[in-house]
Amino acid sequence: MPAPSVTRVGIVAKRGLTAAAEQLEQLGEWLTERQIEPVYEDETAGLTDFAVGCPHATRDALPGLVDLVVVLGGDGTLLSMATRIAQSGRDVPMLGVNFGSLGFLTETRIDEMLPSLEAVLAGTAVIEPRAMLAAEMRRGTTRTDSHVVLNDVVFTKAALSRIIELTISVGDNLVTKVKADGLIVATATGSTAYNLAAGGPIVHPRVDALVLTPIAPHTLTNRPIVVPASELIEVRPTVADAKDEIFVTYDGQTGYPLHAGDVVRIRRSERALQLVKAPARNYFELLREKLKWGERGGRE
Repeated sequence: MPAPSVTRVGIVAKRGLTAAAEQLEQLGEWLTERQIEPVYEDETAGLTDFAVGCPHATRDALPGLVDLVVVLGGDGTLLSMATRIAQSGRDVPMLGVNFGSLGFLTETRIDEMLPSLEAVLAGTAVIEPRAMLAAEMRRGTTRTDSHVVLNDVVFTKAALSRIIELTISVGDNLVTKVKADGLIVATATGSTAYNLAAGGPIVHPRVDALVLTPIAPHTLTNRPIVVPASELIEVRPTVADAKDEIFVTYDGQTGYPLHAGDVVRIRRSERALQLVKAPARNYFELLREKLKWGERGGRE
């Protein structure tokens, strides 16, 4: 029998993921047999005939209507829904089922989907809170934009731009002025994403910390730094002329150019993502499985 708190489950697939049609139908039938109502995201509903007659909702509205979200796809799909769950103001758990090539966050395999759901309904699943970032962009005294993201806030230069300069403060303290191709501010969860590719450290998701990693810094003295997650981080771009094109992006999902005098303030969000863990695999097993962490290269 389902747990009393789970009566409706939101179902979201990667856009155009026709390969998931069988699993979407199987999932809908499985939930219906247990008197749980499946609620399909609008575009996902078009991937399976089973969704005809079932409730539909937009991606933005879905977290406010359900008790659990199941994502079928890759990490990008999960990241977009994590932001939407945070914006809804509700602590809706999310189960990520991997249809992507890596799927470090969507860590549950297809064959583990229904057993994982069974564990959630029985109250035996491990649901791990993952810290998120709250970022706001201010122009003068006006807040012009805000986001909540799971992985990172990234500052980069345009393709043909020269090296950019950013002033970084943590709390009331100036950290450095970095000249580089960019800067990554990542959560512990985001440490295995772009941060890792840029040479930043892997941080266990239970560590309450943020990572600041310069991208291809101009000097070797600018190295990644780990700071307490309780600190406020401020990043100010130096924009001397039109050639200094500096962009900020949020979880690789959305972004825009920054202007002279802008400041982006980043702190740990008050909301955390409740992520359903894959059964029978711990974090270090995932590092070895997904990232081939610790494997020796070359011949013995």
